[in-house]
Amino acid sequence: MSVLTRGIRTFLLGELLAGMWLTLKYFFKPKVTINYPHEKGFLSPRFRGEHALRRYPSGEERCIACKLCEAICPAQAIVIEAGPRENDGSRRTTRYDIDMTKCIYCGFCQEACPVDAIVEGPNFEFATETREELMYNKDKLLDNGDRWESEIAANIEMDTPYR
Repeated sequence: MSVLTRGIRTFLLGELLAGMWLTLKYFFKPKVTINYPHEKGFLSPRFRGEHALRRYPSGEERCIACKLCEAICPAQAIVIEAGPRENDGSRRTTRYDIDMTKCIYCGFCQEACPVDAIVEGPNFEFATETREELMYNKDKLLDNGDRWESEIAANIEMDTPYR
């Protein structure tokens, strides 16, 4: 580009006018911003949020204490202790703890579980004020599962063809 052409473009402010035209073009288009606390965006069925332990429709917990999730967790955030159940002697968890400060939300625990007991649900709004609140025990995980069961079941159903 010659010096004369460059000088003419600089004098006529071509880049500035092109930028103003682009701004004017988008000024009248619909806005793409959402008002977050009042509007929520789309979440994929494969979204990995807060952990939850699921139950069978009969109310019995699904976890069979196989400890595959504990073994596969790369962050070693899961601790499981197992024992026999009183009524039928089957093996169930007596302790199921997840340290959410260690968790890297990789989803390996969910993939390793043979009975879909531990899942990462759709909840992403679980901020706390202390680190102790992020130490999830079995009761907290079962409460999460009860609270989000309909969404979790729908997400698993949508993901079934890809499993």
